[in-house]
Amino acid sequence: MTTDPTNAHDTTADPHDPPEDVMPKSDVNWWQEIKSITLLILAVLAFHSFVAKPFYIPSESMMPVLLTGDRLVVSKFPYGWSYVSPSFHPLPFMKGRIFGRLPVRGDIVIVSPQNRREDYIKRVIGLPGDIIEVRGGQVLLNGVAVKQRILKPLRLPVDSNAPCPPLQFPGARMQGADGRDYCELPVRQEILPNGKTYLTIDMGPSALDWYGPVRVPENHVFLMGDNRDNSADSRAPLEENGLGGPVPWEAIGGRAEFITFSLDGDSSWNPLTWFGAFRSGRAGNSLRPESVTNPQ
Repeated sequence: MTTDPTNAHDTTADPHDPPEDVMPKSDVNWWQEIKSITLLILAVLAFHSFVAKPFYIPSESMMPVLLTGDRLVVSKFPYGWSYVSPSFHPLPFMKGRIFGRLPVRGDIVIVSPQNRREDYIKRVIGLPGDIIEVRGGQVLLNGVAVKQRILKPLRLPVDSNAPCPPLQFPGARMQGADGRDYCELPVRQEILPNGKTYLTIDMGPSALDWYGPVRVPENHVFLMGDNRDNSADSRAPLEENGLGGPVPWEAIGGRAEFITFSLDGDSSWNPLTWFGAFRSGRAGNSLRPESVTNPQ
């Protein structure tokens, strides 16, 4: 008796094995993988350049609203885009903005100084055509003193990212009733002509308390830090790591929106220490200045 080869069965085959044509392939398409990773990197860079990017606060120049160790979100589109919009600032200075709009007085913005490839964060005080003057720490806009209110001293907890250094804040460190160390700072509420208001720190006489008068040129803005005695802003020359006067609006890279989280600097490589390093009460805080009615 003969056996029909078309009806023969392989008795060694496992009935649960998938058909041969759907067996997984062991070869990796490296070109496809590289292309996918490259597209992902380009998408992230595009988002950082044109929509929003994270920002880390490395100094005390914007205290008390921003502390060293704060992480925040900066939106890139409110003022349009310029040569500083791309991540890492690879482009040389170029005049003009795409869909350009001037900032509003009181906005907190990131800015790139003319002589370095890094971002500063400051507050917009003066717009094109304004005459800016500082006399004894008092800001004058177009010959009129910006309204100020002296408030109760502000106490900030001392930690590794906010150590209350005596050179910056002489005599400010004190111990609270809870036994914890605090930095007790003299604060003032400053109210701009458009009603935007925020807090500033002024520890007393300093070289930055006297400036101008200077007229802000067309398509420029005048920027200052809220920690008025410790801010390399438009009042400070480029040689002292300042902004060297009013800055062109092309140097504005975006607007600060809100704090995502804040770290006190006491964490280490050990992940168990990370949760204890979070500062409470700062995540989600808006960085848009409040408004008051009848500012003057």
